[in-house]
Amino acid sequence: MDAPVKILLAEDDVNLGKVLTTYLEAKGYSVKHANNGEIAYDMFCTNDFDICLVDVMMPLKDGFTLAKEIRKLDRHVPIIFLTAKSFQEDMIEGLNLGGDDYITKPFSMEVLLARLQALLRRTTHESEKLESNVYQLGNTLFDVNRQSLTFNDKETRLTTREAELLSMLIMKRNDVLEREYALKKIWGDDSYYNARSMDVYITKLRKYFKDDPIVQIINVHGIGFKLIV
Repeated sequence: MDAPVKILLAEDDVNLGKVLTTYLEAKGYSVKHANNGEIAYDMFCTNDFDICLVDVMMPLKDGFTLAKEIRKLDRHVPIIFLTAKSFQEDMIEGLNLGGDDYITKPFSMEVLLARLQALLRRTTHESEKLESNVYQLGNTLFDVNRQSLTFNDKETRLTTREAELLSMLIMKRNDVLEREYALKKIWGDDSYYNARSMDVYITKLRKYFKDDPIVQIINVHGIGFKLIV
């Protein structure tokens, strides 16, 4: 049985949030509801979501700001904006910030479901490409299932944490993997101890690639790390 599609719902209207959650869960989706942008961002950092439904007008952090921060962490997760505004300028701004669709309130549940399903169908092929099990990094092969690196016929086995961290760097290849995001995704929180632990794993990954000059893992001061191939 396939796992349900996981939805992050950021909506400050408590009643609408409950109605949407109940409806989508009845349709087989898994929904986490946040009633402001800050809670939604924390949820995104600590969970894996397949799609985000984001209200534009929210307290503490509005939907456009939330989408901008989500896009810094994940360039691929689909985002649908929900808004009471119908101004063309707002629609254009939302799409320019990385939104994939835009639904103006009030809307029917059937329309929302149809737009969700259509967007998920369009992104399925891209997701399949991102979930490839073997990656060519310079002259090195990374096999995700075997948790191994192969360079010049020499195989090196990675620990689970090393493989998870390398996988995240690959998803952000030639872009910045933010330190806080990686810590919350892999270690569960961004405590000082876990941050030092991640630094050790980064050092080990660099050693694995030291004989392959095409591959580098660099520090981006104050932000995180970047895998350059």
